[in-house]
Amino acid sequence: MIEFQDISKGFWVRGEYQPVIRNLNLTLPSGRSLALLGRNGAGKSTLLSIVAGTMRPDTGQVVSDGSISFTVGYAGSFHGDMTGAQNTRFVARLYGVDSDELIDFVEDFAEIGEHFQMPVRTYSSGMKSRLAFGISMGIKFDTYLIDEATATGDARFKRKSGEVFRARMAESSAVMVSHSMSEIRNFCDAGLILHDGEIEVYDNVEDAIKRHQELMR
Repeated sequence: MIEFQDISKGFWVRGEYQPVIRNLNLTLPSGRSLALLGRNGAGKSTLLSIVAGTMRPDTGQVVSDGSISFTVGYAGSFHGDMTGAQNTRFVARLYGVDSDELIDFVEDFAEIGEHFQMPVRTYSSGMKSRLAFGISMGIKFDTYLIDEATATGDARFKRKSGEVFRARMAESSAVMVSHSMSEIRNFCDAGLILHDGEIEVYDNVEDAIKRHQELMR
């Protein structure tokens, strides 16, 4: 369960305050995979960051009775001078999981070979994505937050990634942001529409997609 209590957030743009989320009061149910849809700039990534705890709302708070992931696949917080293995070990300690087990999982999953023991600053964007996705999937959370996290690589690697991700979703809740409606249909069973600072809730993901497409016209 994730509960938004009077959440508001906005940003100053050219000297003018632009609200993104207005007085949001909502409880997200456990055990659902929720698509978070909306126009570019609607505030989807902002809302995920608030839920993850990496961004503070202007007002209100987020309450949860379970563990919430960092944004799945996000590689921006890696330390460039540390190796993939060192970054993995750091995240393991941060979240209180066995570092050796996580390193074994990520090294096998990411398939970046000797680069796992090299500084992340030497990685291609695809290698960083594989490392980040592997770390995300190697830690079990009650709720996963996914912001445009798509697997890179050949068809076999993408298929493997999808299988691991689907296995996690079978045991956990999720909130997913994606521009790919096929990806939304594959992984989500309900939907949220963020529009004009407010959220509309749909129990059926197809109804959410239909509403989203109407707003995009």
